[in-house]
Amino acid sequence: MSKSHKFQQRAFVTAIAVALVGFAGSAAAAGRVDTAGLRSADQTSFDRFIVKYRAGTPSAAQQKNLTSAGRDRAEAVSLNRLRTLSVGGEVIQASRGMDRVEAESLMRQIAADPNVEYVEVDRLMKPLMTPNDTHYGTYLWGLQSGTPGIKADQAWNTTNGNGVVVAVLDTGYTNHSDLVANILPGYDFISSKTVSGDGGGRDADAHDPGDYYRADNSSWHGTHVAGTIAAVGNNGAGVIGVAYGAKVVPVRVLGRGGGYTSDIVDGITWASGGTVAGAPANANPAEVINMSLGGAGACSSTYQNAINGAVGRGTTVVVAAGNDNADAAGFTPASCTNTVTVAATNKSGTRASYSNYGTKIDVAAPGGDSPDCTTLIVSTGNAGTSGPTTENYMCMAGTSMASPHVAGLVALMQAVRTTPLTPAQVETILKSTLRAFPGSNDKPIGSGIIDAAAAVSAAAAY
Repeated sequence: MSKSHKFQQRAFVTAIAVALVGFAGSAAAAGRVDTAGLRSADQTSFDRFIVKYRAGTPSAAQQKNLTSAGRDRAEAVSLNRLRTLSVGGEVIQASRGMDRVEAESLMRQIAADPNVEYVEVDRLMKPLMTPNDTHYGTYLWGLQSGTPGIKADQAWNTTNGNGVVVAVLDTGYTNHSDLVANILPGYDFISSKTVSGDGGGRDADAHDPGDYYRADNSSWHGTHVAGTIAAVGNNGAGVIGVAYGAKVVPVRVLGRGGGYTSDIVDGITWASGGTVAGAPANANPAEVINMSLGGAGACSSTYQNAINGAVGRGTTVVVAAGNDNADAAGFTPASCTNTVTVAATNKSGTRASYSNYGTKIDVAAPGGDSPDCTTLIVSTGNAGTSGPTTENYMCMAGTSMASPHVAGLVALMQAVRTTPLTPAQVETILKSTLRAFPGSNDKPIGSGIIDAAAAVSAAAAY
């Protein structure tokens, strides 16, 4: 689904809800309507609700409210009181299941009674998800609810990121059975044939032909980053992405030796739905861009203008802080404004030895550190030393690995929304829901580690 179409659909749903609120009664007298329970990815039909009445409301008034709520609907819904809760409030059940829009309309109709304090969904809870991906238990510590993890396992009980598009500006991607189902058409923005390494300039093929350069082997960096964001989940193989239901648009901007600013900024513009001369329109504009890349020097005007344009189009831009054990203010895009700049933590939950730091850091996330794969970040990769050969799983460390944890979380947050959060709102929620570091840091890297469970909950209620 394109970003513009998705926005229109969300706006339509909101308009319907608002219209029904006006029909139900005076907003000034309405009780609180908690819609968080309507955002579950696992539940699409709703028939049980909890209604809390204000102290002193007689039972006759409560019964009248429930009866009239059913009678006023175009397609009648009768409501039955099941029991009174130990903490106050009545459990009620509708005569049939309703979708999210209809359920919210009914909740607002009930809440229009001035005797109602609040109404919420009687949520269907499930055991915390433990995916069956084979590397999850041993290697994917960064996604779990332990000391260093981001609590993605708890957030997955609400959403998997379905319907959200993430653009990965990187080396492109290689075909991988644990990733390809979540890949959308991308674009190769590398204009230099020397850097490109695929014999051509810009084109619609975002595959990674290998970025080997001089004595270095190909990194398969973009494939690894994309896997952390959206590797297929619960398929009994390999790894799982933070937002394993989201889709990735690969935007190839890095090749042999790196990538030029001029190519990267065009990639930013295109990924966010802007126009780039000579390139076709992006059919899947991203709600979040991940840039696990950077270079020395403070943010340039060209970079900042491209980021501002993306943010103006509603795209959250997540960037790696850099791996130089230095102040992020001296690096780009880490020092740019209007970004979410991410530092890396180790398996102990404190600053990774290489991670950049300073006042430009917004949040921290798992990036891994020595000595072996159990303390690094494992994701999708390839065994080829120059060009792609056999798919595999690779362990890496870096703020490049921390950033996609955050980009994936942003996708989870947007997936629980009827109307998308603005980039500023995303950043506010990320910062306000951070988990405190379990230990002290030798250098400042923000106020804590991202908390997926808390951030998704806050996004749904925002």
